[in-house]
Amino acid sequence: QVQLVESGGGLVQAGGSLRLSCAASGRISSSIVMGWYRQAPGKQRELVADITSGGSADYADSVKGRFLISRDNAKATVTVLMNSLKSEDTAVYYCNFRGFQWSGNYLDAWGQGTLVTVSS
Repeated sequence: QVQLVESGGGLVQAGGSLRLSCAASGRISSSIVMGWYRQAPGKQRELVADITSGGSADYADSVKGRFLISRDNAKATVTVLMNSLKSEDTAVYYCNFRGFQWSGNYLDAWGQGTLVTVSS
């Protein structure tokens, strides 16, 4: 089993910055990709950013130039630094893990979600 512990959500003013972190633990063999998704009220869950074990990152068009994702393979953590936050960034943010357990089984795991509220 893989556990994902998220931290960093909360209330922030428009134009401010916030950092979200996710730490994976448990019976992990390897991680193919880790990232962050978000879901706003009445909307579908969407990719914010993700990053492969080799360091290749993808971003949603709406966050390019404002958000920066990074990972520490040794610590099995992924972090997204969110700058110049806008009210439309308000959503529940979910950490995602895709990789393999020690058993060899593929796992697509999700954190419980952390709320980010941007006030204006």
